Amino acid sequence: MFFKKKHRIRKEENERLLILIDEMKQKLTNQQLLVKKSLDPSPMVLNELKVTEAKYMFLLREARIRQTTKSDKD
Repeated sequence: MFFKKKHRIRKEENERLLILIDEMKQKLTNQQLLVKKSLDPSPMVLNELKVTEAKYMFLLREARIRQTTKSDKD
C-alpha cells in the first residue's frame, strides 16, 4: 500500500525533473545564442548565463543521482 504511493510520487517527481531539465536547456541555449550574437555582452547577461548553466548542470546531476531517464517518463 505505502510502496505504491511512494513509487507514484517518485515517478511524478522524476517527470517534473525531466520537464525542468528540458525547460532549462532551452533557456540556456537561448542565452548562449544571445551572447554569441551580441558584440559586447554586458556583465549582467554573462552572469545570468553562468547562473542558468549552473542550474542546468545541477538538474542533470540530480537526474543522474536519481537514475532518471526519458524512458522512465512513459
